[in-house]
Amino acid sequence: MRRGIAIIAGALLTMPLATAHAQAYPNKVVRIVVPTSAGGGGDLIARLIAKALGERWGRQVVVDNRTGAGTMLGSELVVRAAPDGYTLLMTPSTLAINPAAYKKVPYDALRDFAPITQAAVVPNLMMVHPSVPAKNVREMIVLAKSKPGQLFYASSGHGTSPHLSMELFSLMAGIKMIQVPYKSSGPGVIDLLAGQVALMAPSMISGIPHVRAGRLRALGVTTAQRSPSAPDIPTIAESGLPGYESAQWYGLLAPAGTPRDVLDKLHRDVTSVLLAPEHRELLGSEGGIVVAGSPEAFATMIKTETAKWLRVAKEAGLTPE
Repeated sequence: MRRGIAIIAGALLTMPLATAHAQAYPNKVVRIVVPTSAGGGGDLIARLIAKALGERWGRQVVVDNRTGAGTMLGSELVVRAAPDGYTLLMTPSTLAINPAAYKKVPYDALRDFAPITQAAVVPNLMMVHPSVPAKNVREMIVLAKSKPGQLFYASSGHGTSPHLSMELFSLMAGIKMIQVPYKSSGPGVIDLLAGQVALMAPSMISGIPHVRAGRLRALGVTTAQRSPSAPDIPTIAESGLPGYESAQWYGLLAPAGTPRDVLDKLHRDVTSVLLAPEHRELLGSEGGIVVAGSPEAFATMIKTETAKWLRVAKEAGLTPE
C-alpha cells in the first residue's frame, strides 16, 4: 500500500510543469508594453487585445506605453522581465529595423524574445503635396531623377518604417532624395500639408484622412497588395516600381524562456481575438490587415526583415546612430 502511494506521489511530483502553468495562467495582472506613444497602430492593436483578453480571462490586462530610444527602451524592459507570461511586448516593425539604424541594440530580437504572433500589417502610404507635379509613381521617379538631391521627404525619425520605406524606394528607383526626420509622423504630415517637404510615406492610419479630404495626393501603398480600406489606391509595385514592398507590422512577443504552454495559450487566445470578424473589420477600417500567424512564421519573418533592412541600409550608405 505504502509502495503504491509512493508511486502515485512520485508521479505527481514529476508531472510536466506545463500542466501546472496551464492551470494557473493567468492568475494576476498581465501587462502589454507598447514601446511607442498612445494612439498609434501598435497601441490600438494592444488595447483591442487587452480588452478582449481581460473579458475572456476575468483578469486585468493593461497596456503600458514606454517610449524612447527608437522603441528600444520599452523592448528592453520586456527582455529583462520575468519569463512568465505576465509582461509582453507589442512591437512595431522597428524591432527588425533597429539593428540597421543603431550601432548598439541592447537585445537580440531572435535570441531574447519568444514570438507569439504577428498581429497585423499596416501599409505605408506614399503621398505628395498638391504642388508636386507627379501624379503617379512613374512620374515621381522621373521628377526625382531630374532633380537629384533637391527633393525633401519627411520621416517619423531615423530608422523608422517611413524612413526605410523611402530609402528602399530611392535605392530601387535609382534616385537621390533628402530625408527630413521628425520625432513622429504627426509633425512630418503637418509640414507636408504646408508644402515644406515634397512627400512622405507614413502609415495608412496617419495619411489616408488627408488624401480623402483632398489635401494630399496619394501615389501608392507600400505593401505588395492594395489596402482593403483604400482599394482605389494602387501599390507602388504595380504603378511604377516592380518588386517594391515595405510595410509597418505589429506583433506580440514574450521574454525568451517563457513556458511553452503559456505561449501556446497566448497564441491561441490572441489569434482568436484578432480573427474575430468585428476586430478584423475594426482594424481594416484603420488600414490594418490581420495576420494572426504562427509563432514559427513570426520568427521567420523577423529574421527575414532584419536581413532585408541591414542590406538596404548598407546599400543606401546609411550610417547607424
